[in-house]
Amino acid sequence: MIETPYLLFLGDAPDGLAAKVAQGIKDWRPEYAVGQFRLEGCKADMKLPDLSIAEAVDKGVKTLVIGVANRGGVISPSWKSVLIEAMEAGLDLASGLHNLLRNEADLAAKAKELGRTLHDVRIPAVQYPIANGKKRTGKRMLAVGTDCSVGKMYTALCVERAMREKGMKATFRATGQTGILITGGGVPLDAVIADFMAGSIEYLSPDNDADHWDLIEGQGSLFHASYSGVTLALIHGGQPDALVICHEPNRPHMRGLPDYQLPSLEAVRDLALQMARIVNPDCKVVGISLNTSAMSDEEALEYCRQTEARMGLPTVDPFRHGAERLADALAAL
Repeated sequence: MIETPYLLFLGDAPDGLAAKVAQGIKDWRPEYAVGQFRLEGCKADMKLPDLSIAEAVDKGVKTLVIGVANRGGVISPSWKSVLIEAMEAGLDLASGLHNLLRNEADLAAKAKELGRTLHDVRIPAVQYPIANGKKRTGKRMLAVGTDCSVGKMYTALCVERAMREKGMKATFRATGQTGILITGGGVPLDAVIADFMAGSIEYLSPDNDADHWDLIEGQGSLFHASYSGVTLALIHGGQPDALVICHEPNRPHMRGLPDYQLPSLEAVRDLALQMARIVNPDCKVVGISLNTSAMSDEEALEYCRQTEARMGLPTVDPFRHGAERLADALAAL
């Protein structure tokens, strides 16, 4: 188990989106998030106290969590002095990056010397099966997106909260490092060998009560040249009964791909349904989730209204306005 509370390391993140791991922990487990540590030039800010390593230890911090999800998932050499200082001060390290802490010789040696623990949450803990495509009992919702980092995890967590408040049976199923750090379990899907990705999602969402909903965290986008494969594995392994389309308005291009524009909501709806109905012919799109964090309250409400009129589906920013209408749409299935 990763010891709490945490000091969230933001490193030299170029923008807030690059620190989405830290943001997710701060928003969903605020009791764990004691403070943040930023290097010079960092452009992310969780609105937490900026603490030195010594100050964090004085406040009871047990683990420094790398809160950055950079392209390629690498540990920057410029971070090393802080990570080593943290271990020397008595802290463990936790990371969800592809570049594993334990594979960094200097960090591994220091951890062994000091008796510290290196937590790499992006390592599959189970030998997953190959997907068999068999229909499972229970119900499943999958969040799919126009792009990466548009709010798929937040959507599933918000819907879980709304459904439980209504007395419905619902479980958030984490498929990425942030979700795993928030909930304590899940599948680090983008670190699973390709042949077993869909099978890992079958494993993650097994047979359940007929009225139970698994709310599966989405990853990537079917339209993203870098990450479409992980999205398709989620669709086919999840066999969703319902899809919620997630979108952040006004993005200039696909995340990390300046030559690619975002697809329309209609294009995502049509392609995602086509793929989902291969494994579940009854799958439906039940709602639209918008990340309106860059908008004013009035702009957000108006954009939701216009999108709902255009798409004919319940449209909300679930983190800002609540996910009750999405929960109602699932209850109606």
